[in-house]
Order: sequence, then structure tokens, then C-alpha cells
Amino acid sequence: MADVNRGNRPLSPFMLGQYYRPQIGSVTSILNRAAGVGLIVGALLCVWWLLAAASGPEYFGVVDWIVTSYLGDLVMFLSVWALWYHALAGVRHLIWDAGKCLDLKEAQLLGKIVIGGSVVLTLITAIIV
Repeated sequence: MADVNRGNRPLSPFMLGQYYRPQIGSVTSILNRAAGVGLIVGALLCVWWLLAAASGPEYFGVVDWIVTSYLGDLVMFLSVWALWYHALAGVRHLIWDAGKCLDLKEAQLLGKIVIGGSVVLTLITAIIV
């Protein structure tokens, strides 16, 4: 029999704010993918800088100006965050692979620790370096 209440329920869980509240698991999963993309961008920028250094002083000057600009500094700063986030998320997965912290509250706490820890470690790295 056809569902007569079809018009009374949400059509998509992605209608944020109205029907669906993001959970820490989905947020950390999305951040993990974003961090992976960020690592690729940062790595390409570093490789471009090294290739420019090997190419000659004129080309290196142009690339070095881009890498050391505010945009380049932002990309590098976010790459450091992505590196810390990926490392902490990997440790979290190792903990889960060992069969630990699989309860909902513990898993949510680990997600918050990964997010907060990556931010704190990124700030410490930026201050020290």
C-alpha cells in the first residue's frame, strides 16, 4: 500500500538545520577527506617550490614570492593542521581497530579530542616554527 504520509516527512537528511543535525562521526569523516585534499595541495606547493629552486633564480623568485605570500602561508598553515588531523585520526582508528572506545560516548569523545587536539597542536607548531 502506498505511504499516505509521504508529504509530511523530510525529503533529505542534508537539509541541515531543519531536519538533520550533524553528528561528530560525520563531521570527522568529512574533515578527514578535506584534510587529505589539503595535504595534497600543500605537498604540491612544496614540490613546486623545490622544482623552482632547481630551475634557476628568476623562476625561484616568482614561486618563492607566491609560497611566502599570505595565501601561501595560509595554505601551509592549513596543511600543518591537515597533517596533525590525519595523524590523530589515524591513532583514533588504531584504537578502534584494537576494539577499544567503540561505545557511542567514547567514540564521540575521541572525535572531539581529534578535532581539538589537531587545532592545539597546529597552533603549537605555528608558534614554535
